Amino acid sequence: MHNIIQPSYTCSCGADPPPAAVLVFGCGNVLMGDDGFGPAVVEHLLARSRFPASVRVEDVGTSIRDLLFDILLAPQKPKKILIIDAAQQPGRVAGELFELPVDQIATEKVNDFSVHHFPSLNLLQELAKTGGVEVRILTVQIEQIPEEIQPGLSPAVAAAIPAACEWVLDQIGGGA
Repeated sequence: MHNIIQPSYTCSCGADPPPAAVLVFGCGNVLMGDDGFGPAVVEHLLARSRFPASVRVEDVGTSIRDLLFDILLAPQKPKKILIIDAAQQPGRVAGELFELPVDQIATEKVNDFSVHHFPSLNLLQELAKTGGVEVRILTVQIEQIPEEIQPGLSPAVAAAIPAACEWVLDQIGGGA
């Protein structure tokens, strides 16, 4: 099991740290252009902000499904999970940020939508419905995902990083 819910370290005072009440997951593949948005947001947040022990901010790359499964099975769940990812939706402009409510992701888009390829969607729905976890997904409209390995965000997507960080900080109550 991953150490996202209960950190594996102890404080210098000898007491165990509190379990994470808020998990922030940056999802994406940094080798595939704009798909690396989630990890870029996490990097930006960690470089500029400090978070209380009850908030964990993690670059989970493309491994979110395993983490969500572990969280679903954990006896103590976080109160909130924030997911930052990239998506492609018709009618949106590259770099545009938008929230995707878990219950509104169309069934036919389940395998198109990133959060790194959703059977994860059913795990998020289960966490929200039966686990009492608030799940929020912030996505950025990609310019494109390259056919071959090509690290680096497009200028429009890179410009959305500060606003995505503000969204995260607002969701955790400023916690920095």
